[in-house]
Amino acid sequence: MVQKKYNISVEATLEVIGGKWKCVILCHLTHGTKRTSDLKRLMPAITQKMLTQQLRELEQDGIVNRISYNQVPPKVEYELSEYGWSLKPILDSLCNWGELHIIKEYGDINEVLEDSILNYKDKDEETVLR
Repeated sequence: MVQKKYNISVEATLEVIGGKWKCVILCHLTHGTKRTSDLKRLMPAITQKMLTQQLRELEQDGIVNRISYNQVPPKVEYELSEYGWSLKPILDSLCNWGELHIIKEYGDINEVLEDSILNYKDKDEETVLR
């Protein structure tokens, strides 16, 4: 087996969670188990093919668990693995920086940021919306 070399450790992180959609998928999964159709509804701009590909890669890297139910019609759900949960502080930091960037670039965050459970800071409000 060829040993991989990285110039800096962030390369290893980005290899697993890099790209446009993986962090968004992971953020949604921090709010609970989701079916593929739930994730597609929450991310209307992603194609079904891309969503499936990203979920497979996250599963292969041990970040998400795929739960398949033996029933008709088939039911599949995704959840963060224990290892995947270790990314929560990183995802929170990315969200916080993104908010600062939106404010810097656009001023009013409410004019740019979609109304989504992912965007609620107040923990009591978040609990109510779950």
